[in-house]
Amino acid sequence: MNRRESLKVMSIAAASTTLLNACKPAMKPDTQIAPDTTGRQSFEAERDKRLQKEIFFDAHEMATITVLVDIIIPRDERSGSATDAKVPEFIEFIAKDEPEHQLPLRGGLKWLDLKCLNKYGCGFKACSHGQQTEMVTAIAFPSTATSEMQPGVAFFNKLRDLTAIGFFTSKMGIDDLGYKGNSPNQWKGVPHEVLVRYGLENV
Repeated sequence: MNRRESLKVMSIAAASTTLLNACKPAMKPDTQIAPDTTGRQSFEAERDKRLQKEIFFDAHEMATITVLVDIIIPRDERSGSATDAKVPEFIEFIAKDEPEHQLPLRGGLKWLDLKCLNKYGCGFKACSHGQQTEMVTAIAFPSTATSEMQPGVAFFNKLRDLTAIGFFTSKMGIDDLGYKGNSPNQWKGVPHEVLVRYGLENV
């Protein structure tokens, strides 16, 4: 998988359709919820704090998600990996914040483990890197995936979308995109050459 350019395009497309629902202002994976700075009402901030304390994915599921998201966005010379940007924590929060993701994600993880167990004799996390890459490749491209891999395709599509959203809405991901946004500047007056042009240099 082409890491940066393809994922940037995918993240922009995913964000345009999913970000409004999946990424609310307080869902940044690399920050703590701060009720006094989010601009949200107190009951919203309290709900976020409650969700942060809850646990949905068990340790094995989180470990599997960690491997998967780092396959999708690995560390390179430009920036860190999805795990470095705390994407697994982001996905954990999304699963609690939007429960409709819970069954597809948990079911997909179980499907993946079962498929690897049948093919390689162990769950996905315990597979070699080559085996993990082979399995991911089999479900990463919907147009070429076989019919028996379609459940995995649906799962991986969802996970890949969430990974791209989680990464490219983190500080690390925004830096990776090179997005500067609005930034303050300093007014130093009219440039001298402009004043000269209009005969105002001595005014």
